[in-house]
Amino acid sequence: MSKSLLLALACGLLSIGLSAQDAPKPGTYDKRAENQQDRIAQGVKSGQLTPGETARLERKENKIRQQVKKDRAANGGRMTAAERKQVNKEQNHLSKRIYKDKHNGKTGPK
Repeated sequence: MSKSLLLALACGLLSIGLSAQDAPKPGTYDKRAENQQDRIAQGVKSGQLTPGETARLERKENKIRQQVKKDRAANGGRMTAAERKQVNKEQNHLSKRIYKDKHNGKTGPK
């Protein structure tokens, strides 16, 4: 009987740990946004991003930033887990777009 109880408890703890991995950690948005801004700035400096690509990336980043600001204002300065998950998804998409734009062979002024 105790083995069954321990097994059930272990499975429950494992499932909690796995579900926690799906959602981004609270507070990671600001660090990640700063990192992506640095990647865009580096692409401009090196000439890997054209002015048009840079403007598009900045608009997308600003849209995410405004959504986070709105979400935090609606929830007393914090975002819900669902909101964090959505922002993480949008940041993943932006990160891929930054990479593609920096490596597409088009160049801007250095």
